[in-house]
Order: sequence, then structure tokens, then C-alpha cells
Amino acid sequence: MFDTLSGKLSGVFEGLSKRGRLSEADVAEAMREVRLAMLDADVALPVVRDFVNKVKEKAVGTEVLESISPGQAVAKIVNDALIEALGGAGNVPLNLAAVAPVPVLMVGLQGSGKTTTSGKIALRLLTRERKRVLLASLDVQRPAAQLQLQQLAERVGVGSLPIIAGQQPVEIAKRALETGRREGYDVVILDTAGRLSIDEALMQEVRDVRDATNPVETLLVVDAMTGQDAVNTAQRFNEAVGITGVVMTRMDGDARGGAALSMRAITGAPIKLVGLGEKLEALDDFYPERVAGRILGLGDIAGLVEKASETLDHEESERVAKKMMAGKFDLDDYASQLRQIGKMGSISGIVGMLPGMGKLKEKLGDQDLDTSIFKRHQAIISSMTKDERKTPAIIKASRKKRIAAGSGTTVQEVNKLLKQFDDMSTIMKRISKMGLGGMKQMLSGLMSGGAPGGRPGGGFGGPRR
Repeated sequence: MFDTLSGKLSGVFEGLSKRGRLSEADVAEAMREVRLAMLDADVALPVVRDFVNKVKEKAVGTEVLESISPGQAVAKIVNDALIEALGGAGNVPLNLAAVAPVPVLMVGLQGSGKTTTSGKIALRLLTRERKRVLLASLDVQRPAAQLQLQQLAERVGVGSLPIIAGQQPVEIAKRALETGRREGYDVVILDTAGRLSIDEALMQEVRDVRDATNPVETLLVVDAMTGQDAVNTAQRFNEAVGITGVVMTRMDGDARGGAALSMRAITGAPIKLVGLGEKLEALDDFYPERVAGRILGLGDIAGLVEKASETLDHEESERVAKKMMAGKFDLDDYASQLRQIGKMGSISGIVGMLPGMGKLKEKLGDQDLDTSIFKRHQAIISSMTKDERKTPAIIKASRKKRIAAGSGTTVQEVNKLLKQFDDMSTIMKRISKMGLGGMKQMLSGLMSGGAPGGRPGGGFGGPRR
């Protein structure tokens, strides 16, 4: 999402790092580039002014101008300013510190992802905090809106308020809380109606529901793809009903990121959660320091580790790792690893969480980072017999034709998969023969710039003659 802004800021810091000591003129020129980059990313003008002024004030200090690495010093200042603009280090969790059932009011415009986000939050509270959640749709404007939320509740495995035709939003909200109290629910999520644009009727309806239910959390759901409009929407809702937090959807899209950078400064309300895809599990805590790190190309290793711990099957990973180290890796194991990678989401997203990988993404382009090749590989492996997966060497021309036809691919793609697997197996066998001592020697050689065993340019076992 922040790729454009990230690329431009990286260019600014590279320019600074090539100079020796900085002058005030150097800083002023760099800040002009930062200002243009942020405006181009759709950051609100007052936020840009405040941000640039704060950075400039700190960057023209003696410590930076006379620093041995002034480019890095300015980058650190910008990083700190980004974290502050996004709301300060650390995430702000949902506030559920109230007598059950805790009312959570969901507000926002139509099409922002409010109903889906209600389902995502319900799933999150159920699986992570073991809360009993009741979903209630107050949307009497949109046909089948209440039925949509009911179906979402069934998918998630939480309760949904029975639909009574003709009831109005305030009546539904009161009935939801009564049901929550009577049936022992911990949290009641009230999904209000949206409109295509903000109008007084919408705001009055939300105010009436708020006054009737006294929600502990009033969460505004905004679509990050709408850019500056998202900020305007947040401002209007905050002025009209008072919001306690923001949930930004479609943060996995290609928007320029300005809405996220402007939201806290304009509304004073923290971004609490972010939607990163259509799946009900695709909802994450918002950490300003991690977002700042990704904008500046510093990566988000903590986020990557979290994602891995939540999505990967560690027992399966260990089983495959042992087989790899024993040199007994087969195509079933390879397919297992592909499935594990698929659970992590898009490769672009994973690469974006690694430090210094922004330029690699630019060079490769999103097409080369797509997971579709993994799906093709899985299809090819699924079209093989058990014996073929265990012993790929038996796959000759006629078998390749059958596998290609069965998987909807070409013989060339089957050959490419088998070649990659053969190369991987060869490396694994060599590593297994080397043992722990050999591994240490190989890594030592790689770290020192040479090849394992002291032979320059040799790769695994030296150059082939």
C-alpha cells in the first residue's frame, strides 16, 4: 500500500547518505522532497505541514549536521515522526472493560466493509479471547443486509439476533442488548446502516442508537482505498457521534497510504485494526512503528513472525525439515511446504515485511511475486500418482503428458517443476552429508564472501569441471 511513498522517501535518504556533512540547505531540499512525496501519497495538507516542520526542526540540529552518517540520522528522525503521526508506538486494543454484554457500535459509509469487519471482529474475539459474541444488524435500509450478517455469524460460529420484520434500528439495538444479557453474551456488535454519502438522516440514526445503547466502543470502518475521502468521512463521523477508534479496510490494496497517515492527526482517534484481505481471518492489530518501518524500508520482522506463528503448522514444518536434513525430501513434502506458504498470504506482502526488500519488489514486479505459480505446482503434484510423488525419477515423457493434461498445465511447466525439485533435493542431500560441522564451515565461507571450503566462486562443492 505504501510502495510509492516508500520508494520516494528511500530516494531522499539515499541522496542524503551520499553527502558528507549536511548543511541547512541540504535538509531544506530533502524536506521539500518529503513534503511532495507525502502530498502525492494523499496525506492531508495540515498533517504534512506539521510533520515536515517537526522533522526539519530536529534535522537542522548540530547532532545531525555534524553526524558521521547524517542520512541515517535524518531517517531516524523521520521514522520517529512517522510513528508519532500514526499514533505513537504500540497498538491500541479494543476496550472491553465494561459489564457484559459490552456494546460495540460499528459505523461507516456503505461499501466500506462494515458488515464483513463486524464478522471479522466477532471471529477474533471468539478465537483469541474466548468471548461469546452476538451480532446484530441495524441496517433496515439495504435489502438482505440483516440476512447477510446472519450468514456471516453462522460462518464464524457466533450468535446472531433473530430478524423481526418492521423493527427500526433503535428497537433492534435495545432487543440485542436484552438478548445479550438474558443469554449470557460477553459482547454485542451492532452493525449500523451505511449510506453512499454522509447525510443528516444517517447521523441522527447513529446518534439515536448510540444514546440508546451507550456503546463502550464506537468503531468507524473506512476504506483505505478512498484516500482523502476516508479522512473527511472520519472527521464528519467524529464530530457527529464521537468515535473511539478506526478500522481501516483494504490495507492490502494499492492505495497511496495517505488516509492512514492522516487519520490520527485529524480525528484524534487511534487506528485499532486493519483489514488485509477478504478472508474472515484477515484482520490485524495496527502497530504504528511497524507501518513506519515498512514505509522506510526497515521491514516488519515482528509482524512476519506473528503471522507465521498464527498461520503455520509447526509440527508439519518440523516433520518436513527433518526429512529435508536426512535427504529424504519428496514431492509430497514439497506440496506441503507450498500449502504452508499459501497460508501466509501473497508473496508481495511477505517480501514487504522484510527489511530492504522494497527495491527487489520494484525489480521483480508484482506479477513475479504472485502465488499463482505455487498453485500451479500444487495442481501438477496433485495430478501425479503416489509412486510418482515418492520417486520423481520414474516420470518420463508419457507420464509428463498425462500429468500436464490432468493439471491444466504444459509439459514445459512439469519439466520446470521437476528440475527445481531435483536441484533442491541435490542441495539437501549435500547438506545432510556435510553434517553440523560442514554446515558451520559452509556458512562461515559464505559470510566471509568466499565459497564453502575456501574455494572462491565454488558454490556447493566448488565449480563443476
